[in-house]
Amino acid sequence: MGVSGVRFVLNGRAVTADGPSHLSLLQWLRAQGLCGTKEGCAEGECGACAVAISTSDPGEAGCHFEPVNSCLLPLCAVEGRHLTTVEGIAEADGSLHPVQSAMVAAGGSQCGYCTPGFVVSLFCEYYRPGRAEFDPESISGNLCRCTGYRPIADVARSLPLPAEADPRLIQLRARAEPLSASQSGTSDASFFRPTTLAEALALIEAHPTAQLIAGGTDLMVYANQRYQRFPALISVEGLSELQELSFDASELVLGAAVPLSRIERALHAQAANVPLLARLWPLFSSRLIRNRATLGGNLGTASPIGDSAPALLALGAELELVSRNGTRRLPLAEFFLGYRRTALTAGELIRAVRIARPLPTFQRFYKVSKRVLDDISTVAAGFALSLEADGKVSRFGVGLGGVAATPLAAPSLERIALGQPWNEATLARLLAEAEHLGTPQSDLRGSAEYRRAMLGKLIERFFYESRLPGEGAQ
Repeated sequence: MGVSGVRFVLNGRAVTADGPSHLSLLQWLRAQGLCGTKEGCAEGECGACAVAISTSDPGEAGCHFEPVNSCLLPLCAVEGRHLTTVEGIAEADGSLHPVQSAMVAAGGSQCGYCTPGFVVSLFCEYYRPGRAEFDPESISGNLCRCTGYRPIADVARSLPLPAEADPRLIQLRARAEPLSASQSGTSDASFFRPTTLAEALALIEAHPTAQLIAGGTDLMVYANQRYQRFPALISVEGLSELQELSFDASELVLGAAVPLSRIERALHAQAANVPLLARLWPLFSSRLIRNRATLGGNLGTASPIGDSAPALLALGAELELVSRNGTRRLPLAEFFLGYRRTALTAGELIRAVRIARPLPTFQRFYKVSKRVLDDISTVAAGFALSLEADGKVSRFGVGLGGVAATPLAAPSLERIALGQPWNEATLARLLAEAEHLGTPQSDLRGSAEYRRAMLGKLIERFFYESRLPGEGAQ
């Protein structure tokens, strides 16, 4: 079945769209003749399909443009949104936007296939609030197959600040409002957009085979490449209860449906220093993905190579789970029961991730992969360590990915380290125990022997980095 009456603003004009619930925004755009937005990979790795969404964070006076992969954005999810495609970037009088002019002047286009995606990402960077210099991550999710990055990066570095009279800047500061409720589309039996937690839980109970969807960065890959179809989709991104971000002296609360980019900005703005997460974000795919991906989705898939689990396991995170029967808290270490299986009961969903404070003194996240950036991990590890004044270990948290059918905590390593001096003798005992951790498998990304060897090397790396001068200040 399809969804009818999806209303949104496209390049400044209100439109109404129809299509099946698995249809991506990219597919719909191209069917309308807006073919500047390209399909390259259909899994969010190339950025050729980038479009800009006007969005705002709670408490902010205005809004900003965010680039997202339209191949991973369900058409149904753009209800009430304001979107800009590459066709809408030129000025109102038809002249080139400064980003487009700079691309022409610098020769930033090679074959041209990837160019529209780069232009959209640079357009968002041009209007980024507080921009003082080029952020390399602004184009981290865009691939140029003709190795044309240097002139494109030159374009990014050369961008002037937008003029105060720029109508788009004025509109952003005024905060573009979503379409009114009277104009919003309606859902049929294949896609639901609940606005309250109570409504969502009732839908989950009424449709037990329905699939929850937040950012869609995982599910839409299955729809695009495996042609998977879902009996029903229930979107949780509009639930305020899953959008909480709060930081106090006792804990951090990270809502399950908060996009990762927003968490990243909020932690930075609040000076909430969490080195494990700060090291995680650049390695968690690209900014295009993080503008939609959520912790709830990444943990809920129970992938053994999901990026967030090792970091959160090392920090001793807990999950707040909610259903019509109430709320419960569960250590993340007890959440993963088997390959792609979790402790979620029928009708239950993840509301938030909770991280107790004070945080450990030394924190690191490591990811071993074929590419440094924007790749799936072969092995990932998070470490969190605190020492007493005498140099003995008072806290040692470890989270591992890629070495078993589930992400793993390593309580045996914690038991070995606690109360011991943080020295080579303790390291040797940790390495000996690591030989027995997990059940690594061999696949195209690495052999079982390689994975086990990498686990040992990551423990060694953390040990020596934690002993470097000044590490305690991080």
